[in-house]
Amino acid sequence: MHPEGYAFSSDPALVDADLVFDWLSTDAYWALGRPREMVDKAFAGSLVFGLYGPEGGQVGFARAITDGATFAWLCDVYIDRSVRGRGLGTWMVEQVQAELERTGVRRILLATLDAHAVYAKLGFTPLTEPDRWMEYRK
Repeated sequence: MHPEGYAFSSDPALVDADLVFDWLSTDAYWALGRPREMVDKAFAGSLVFGLYGPEGGQVGFARAITDGATFAWLCDVYIDRSVRGRGLGTWMVEQVQAELERTGVRRILLATLDAHAVYAKLGFTPLTEPDRWMEYRK
């Protein structure tokens, strides 16, 4: 439990899929216009995490694509605009890291346009050997 009464959960049944779809498709630069079917399919193939306010409403979301043993891709990290600037995103990602580490995951990757300093506080660094990484994009 967060000191201000916020709660973190890895229970997918608690995630408000309609709210998260709205956040991602209308406000998240990396997912603008993403169709609902794609969001639902992505959720089904991922671990999903929620952050909930003291009154119970969802105020944050993250998901991880993982093998559950060695590797995870952290993505769709989002905090509702009404509660930004309070360290809740940092706290939520710390909780996600702890959940993944309990499964044995030791490498977590992510991509960000503008939150490098936030993730650096949590131990994320630029790729050690970026020349080894490749991507396929269509």
